[in-house]
Amino acid sequence: MKSLQTLLFALLLSATAFSQTIIKQDAGIKQMLDEVSVQNIEAIVKKLVGFKTRHTLSDTTSATEGIGAARNWIKAEMEKYAKAANGRMKVEFDTFTQPVGGRFNKPTVLKNIVATLKGTDPTDTRVYVISGHYDSRVTDVMNIKDAAPGAVDDASGTAVSMELCRVMASRSFPATIIFLAVAGEEQGLNGSANFAKLAKEKNLNIDAMLNNDIVGNTHGQDNDLKDNIHVRVFSEGIPTINANVNSLINNGGENDSPSRQLARYVKEVAERYVDQLDVKLIYRRDRFLRGGDQTSFQQQGFTAVRLTEMNEDFTHQHQDLRTEKGMQYGDLIQFADFEYMQKVARMNLSVLANLATAPAAPVNVGVTTSGLTNKTTLKWEAPNTGKAPAGYYILMRETISPYWEKKLYVTGTTATLNYSKDNYFFAVQSVDAEGHESLTVFPKPVR
Repeated sequence: MKSLQTLLFALLLSATAFSQTIIKQDAGIKQMLDEVSVQNIEAIVKKLVGFKTRHTLSDTTSATEGIGAARNWIKAEMEKYAKAANGRMKVEFDTFTQPVGGRFNKPTVLKNIVATLKGTDPTDTRVYVISGHYDSRVTDVMNIKDAAPGAVDDASGTAVSMELCRVMASRSFPATIIFLAVAGEEQGLNGSANFAKLAKEKNLNIDAMLNNDIVGNTHGQDNDLKDNIHVRVFSEGIPTINANVNSLINNGGENDSPSRQLARYVKEVAERYVDQLDVKLIYRRDRFLRGGDQTSFQQQGFTAVRLTEMNEDFTHQHQDLRTEKGMQYGDLIQFADFEYMQKVARMNLSVLANLATAPAAPVNVGVTTSGLTNKTTLKWEAPNTGKAPAGYYILMRETISPYWEKKLYVTGTTATLNYSKDNYFFAVQSVDAEGHESLTVFPKPVR
């Protein structure tokens, strides 16, 4: 009996040791997260709500109401933040005219606000984008007169982008970060479409885009679920363009698009830094039959995901302000959860800072197909931009697993694993000496 008790105790200790996970946090990133202010976020949302309506077709001449006043204020605020960057941050309007058609009954001048924090490494071409849309609407998408506070949809996402701009402006990163506030989302993703198209024409190397849309509510009214722990990340499976569908099918990569890899990265890194956060990966481009600004970037071939609260409250979304049967409708500020917005902002910051600090991803990642074997040989090349990595992680998971399960560190650019490519999925990412990882790259078959 005594030996059995000893064995059980040893097994318990072994199980406890096996379950322990060491989490290594970058002190600089952690400091930035601590500086994300719930008071600042609340002040931004209140100011945006105070413009009465931010409908894309609303007044552009008033200094206090309408889309014109809102965009001028956002730009002025970002210019204040930019002073901490000592000349490395540029704030400007991305201005264009949307012609008549669709949800535009007149030619309309639209303006995105773009704050660009230039990377410090002249050899690093990577760009990371965070965005929220600052326009709002009520039930009738063409109603430009009635109050459309848009506290959660999407002053919340705009506040996240602006607060990260404030906190990160004084820091330096090898790669460039762009903080966006776009217009025209409710009229057809017009602002994001224009910016993404220009980025493609300018050959901007946008490595990842995070779209924050509806990230400020924690109560699902119709299901009465209250949840400030979870955030959804939507990612497309088959890429919108440049998709070799046959190759994806042949290699089992339907669940390993660049956007899916970004979503997994968001979950891993954000949960590393943000307490009481469980990132839910939703394997679809957006909510059922709905869309967002990340789609504009995907249509230009960029890797992008959407971040959204877990349970939307549709009594406060795209609704005229009114009371029916004792229930208040409308996207009013009293229904916004600012502590939750702070958590989402910290989530975004941890991902952006980790990516912009890390080396670029390896290129020409392949899995060799010369000969039948139960082993797997991977090979790749060093990144073609920015600093050299200290090494690489080979990631692996079972084919039924949605998440990467193992990381194997190597310093070379080839590795043979004692695991079969028939039974596991693999990917490769770069890593620096401090542990900042690039996005993961799913391998292609090579001879």
